[in-house]
Amino acid sequence: MFTGLIEEVGEVNSIRWSNNGVQLRVGASLITSDLHPGDSVAVNGCCLTATKTRNGQITFDLLRETIARTNLRTVGAGSAVNLERALAADSRFGGHFVQGHIDCTTRVLGFDSHGTDYRLEVELSPEFAHYAAFKGSIALSGVSLTIAELLPRSLAVWIIPHTRRQTNFTALHTGDLLNVEFDLLAKYVERMLPRVMNETPPEPIRRRSSNHRKSTPSAGRKPRT
Repeated sequence: MFTGLIEEVGEVNSIRWSNNGVQLRVGASLITSDLHPGDSVAVNGCCLTATKTRNGQITFDLLRETIARTNLRTVGAGSAVNLERALAADSRFGGHFVQGHIDCTTRVLGFDSHGTDYRLEVELSPEFAHYAAFKGSIALSGVSLTIAELLPRSLAVWIIPHTRRQTNFTALHTGDLLNVEFDLLAKYVERMLPRVMNETPPEPIRRRSSNHRKSTPSAGRKPRT
């Protein structure tokens, strides 16, 4: 679980394609201080598992599903990527719940300065438009943002100077591809609505017959309730 508050902008050292898969190596100075193999890191908002951490470099093995669904297929040596470690239980929660499970990618339609702030407009596919809500949360390449405008085929968010400086949005241009993760709550609502709207009540959970012998919990373990 992540918050969408970027900790560091890393640099892709290499991305290697082979018959065995894709290996991504990223250079970072801050988050590697207490990162270990097996830890989760959001790279451009995509949750990846660190397989190696050594000398300020993090190695990830990418699934073909990851390559197909995210903008990591477009990165190369020298690309800047947003990095965030998994949320610690004792941390302040400053963004919103971000799983690191990318729903789709989207194209930047415009990234324009308005005084010191920036307006970022991106495409909104009809397939996913129902997940977007005015003033709702969205993660773009791992950055937690608030939807400020909902347009017929796009949405817009506003970027403050601090967010732009602390992310790879400093190099953002029209036409760039961004990873998108919509709010988790919207997905569960979509999943539950058909069941709620169905007038036929769900089948009750039946108790086990009294002829079945109750299992005895193992020593040291509490029975499930």
